[in-house]
Amino acid sequence: MLPGPMTRETLACLREVDIPVQFILGNGDREVLARMRGMETGWYHAAAEQWRAPVRWSAEQLRMEDEKLLASWPATARLKIQGLGEVMFCHGTPRSDTEIFTRLTPEERLLPIFEGVKVSTVLCGHTHLQFDRTIGGARVVNAGSVGMPFGEPGAYWLLLGPEVELRYTRYDLAKAAERIRATKYPQAEDFAMRNVLQPPSEEEMLGAFSRAELK
Repeated sequence: MLPGPMTRETLACLREVDIPVQFILGNGDREVLARMRGMETGWYHAAAEQWRAPVRWSAEQLRMEDEKLLASWPATARLKIQGLGEVMFCHGTPRSDTEIFTRLTPEERLLPIFEGVKVSTVLCGHTHLQFDRTIGGARVVNAGSVGMPFGEPGAYWLLLGPEVELRYTRYDLAKAAERIRATKYPQAEDFAMRNVLQPPSEEEMLGAFSRAELK
């Protein structure tokens, strides 16, 4: 979820959800939380300023109650879902919120990570690319991304139970870009163009991730 140009607004929306809900912490959320606490992680120390600035800005927008909310989110969660059994939710992989893999990553590289999970389905994110594949005995699904997609502009998400349904929703892209440009978010114009109006293609990102994926 974090960092992002409408940090406070997004958290407000999450708080207003009136059904039982479980959140998990992603690497961006973790970095923002660390900045709120005055901590400098290894990633923040090594990252270029263009990546650090959004994290710092997002941390400055939040309040103490926001810090408590983020700190309450676990790294992984397990839920029983009708038709699917026990499902594990994680950001990157079950052991790390930064490990990268895609629908093209060879299965033998991933087996040591997923063999011991002992669930029917694993839901992950991190790369923002939707896929539905099998690794060992587990079905591994990536939900994609609503706010920072790769591929056709729009919102990528999924519905679980009793099946796994990968979903895609169009919305008013121009209005969303206008709202982002109206914020003081660092690189707001670039965010509006590259993450809303004209995101990179799936092929482009698969090539980029292949250089950083698990070896």
